[in-house]
Amino acid sequence: MQARTNSRLAAVQALYQMEAGGAGVESVILEFRTHRLGGDIDGRLLHEADEDYFVDLLRGVVRLQAKIDPQIEKRLAKSWTLARLDSTARAILRAAAYELIHRAETPARAIINEYLELANAFLGEDDPRFINAVLDAMARDIRADEFAGDQARRP
Repeated sequence: MQARTNSRLAAVQALYQMEAGGAGVESVILEFRTHRLGGDIDGRLLHEADEDYFVDLLRGVVRLQAKIDPQIEKRLAKSWTLARLDSTARAILRAAAYELIHRAETPARAIINEYLELANAFLGEDDPRFINAVLDAMARDIRADEFAGDQARRP
């Protein structure tokens, strides 16, 4: 599972880089494959990532961003838009939303927890709570059957 965790981290970094620098998805994938996934930088070993998972996340977010963004925005406070959010928060939310929608084999709670770890590492004190609220609301709507099963198992 560590390889998937590293793929999620790389995807968030790549989405941020694409937004900040305007690079295209294929050039960023090539850069990450060549320089950032596995291998080493200045003698420091980088953790292995599941390259296929990374590529699927990145291409999937880019391909479906027009569908993903409204799913996120409808769970924001009325006065907020995605454009108003920190670019790292946008990258985290987009990658997590893609997984919630297109990775039904992965439990929603596992996806949310992985992205909350990234939010805790990269964002301010209040942002992880906000990200958790948005992702939890999305998961409840997108994966209603999964959450209904969780409720049925509770005493």
